Amino acid sequence: MDIPVPLAHLMQALEAGDLPAAKAAAAELQRTSAGSTRLAAEVLHELRQPLLGVKAYTQMLSEEIGTRGPLRQMLAQVERMEQIISDFTRLASERPAPQQAVSLVTHVQAAARAFGLNPDSARVTLQVEAPEELTVQGNGRLLEQLTLNLLNNARDAVSGPGRVKVVLGREGTSPVMYVADWGPGVSEAVRHHLFEPYVTGNKRGTGLGLAVCRRIAQEHHARLELVPSSVLTDQPPPNTVFRVLFPAPGTVPASATSPAPGSAPAQAPARRRLLVVDDEEIIRSVFKDLMGRECEVIEAATAEDALEQLKRGPVDLIVTDKNLPGLSGLELAQQARRMDPHSRVILMTGYPSLVTAQQALELGLLDYLLKPFDDIREVRTKLREALTRAVPTRRESPRASRRVDVLEDNPASARRITEALALLGLEARVLTGAPTEPAAEPPAAVVVSWELPGTYGRQALDLARTLGQGAPFVVLAGYLSQELMLEALRAGASGCLPRDLDARELGHELSRLLGQPL
Repeated sequence: MDIPVPLAHLMQALEAGDLPAAKAAAAELQRTSAGSTRLAAEVLHELRQPLLGVKAYTQMLSEEIGTRGPLRQMLAQVERMEQIISDFTRLASERPAPQQAVSLVTHVQAAARAFGLNPDSARVTLQVEAPEELTVQGNGRLLEQLTLNLLNNARDAVSGPGRVKVVLGREGTSPVMYVADWGPGVSEAVRHHLFEPYVTGNKRGTGLGLAVCRRIAQEHHARLELVPSSVLTDQPPPNTVFRVLFPAPGTVPASATSPAPGSAPAQAPARRRLLVVDDEEIIRSVFKDLMGRECEVIEAATAEDALEQLKRGPVDLIVTDKNLPGLSGLELAQQARRMDPHSRVILMTGYPSLVTAQQALELGLLDYLLKPFDDIREVRTKLREALTRAVPTRRESPRASRRVDVLEDNPASARRITEALALLGLEARVLTGAPTEPAAEPPAAVVVSWELPGTYGRQALDLARTLGQGAPFVVLAGYLSQELMLEALRAGASGCLPRDLDARELGHELSRLLGQPL
């Protein structure tokens, strides 16, 4: 095997005892390695676009002829390629993902459902035991990936029909997850190197899955290890048990619907129009074949082409990629709104970020879809809902009403919100929980705490929307994350703001989001 040039220089310098040359060669080797890793990650990311097309068409074809034989194998291999890409890009990433308090049980169950979608998983029996609700500080998407990787590893270790089990519980006050299988066990040859990249004990694996699991566990301040089978009481005992032990609560900083069959209308008053904007032809083709029987699908490769289409006539829904040549998808959404304030837009991206989620939220976009899509049929459901949903009409607040309902139980935060609203000439009605009866007069707006006790998270957003009766509402949170932004976007919020802004900063932001002069 050829030795890379920087490594050869380093070896020569060490043999010669030339310390300065060795330091220079080591630095060059580090730069070369980092550059190669980034390049590989970028190339793999670009492969997701054609892979998405292959997967989408395979799923659509399976609806017509069923998932069997070669088609079943094709879908399994596509999902395996997706997993390899996801694992490598996660290992190559240097940026920690945003975290917040999340339900471990919810995300483990989501991973179990994803595991069941893979045809290879049909040969094993998966059992999930979750006797109580467990909350951890973490990132929901990564917790699902951690669990799914451990499940895939267990399935691949079982050569034929077998059993895999997940147990959730506590060790003292610390949440814990066990993933067990009744396969051949881990050999001594790989036991001590099990979590290193490209080390695997079975022929099917790439050796990336467990390395990614360790990386994700470390990001969550959790410990991932191989433990004795005696930790579980099953008989016969499993041969392999992995444990993920999360830190006890409070010990980690908070920062660190498809239509029913046969229900289609006999006569539609007009054929809906869907505008799909993406510079990848395969993606536009996927959407055309996915929705072409239900609506008129118009294609555009750039935002500029899309704007020309909008000048020729209105559309019912725009689905656009974020990264486009020329104007971006977000800029397209802005200009579409100027042409028609009721324009409805769904953004797609393979590069999700907190910033773009915030921009999508404040632009009033309907949704924010992440590429590659897990299931193209779920995307179709979202498009159907968006196309058939009535255009929301936001109630104009009467000039006489200057009241803003504030759902916040933290006294200091409630005081800052009250002061900020006073700067806008608005009066705060502070509610520390869900009111027993609605107010006789609707509020001008609502400000809601994401962490409101009893109605945490999405329930708090639903409460704010109900109380507002069409008035705008703004979400405040102790920690802003991409997941929170997307929940707020889908609930119809006007924006998300940090909870700890001072009164002047908060007043400025509320003035912008609520359209009130400061």
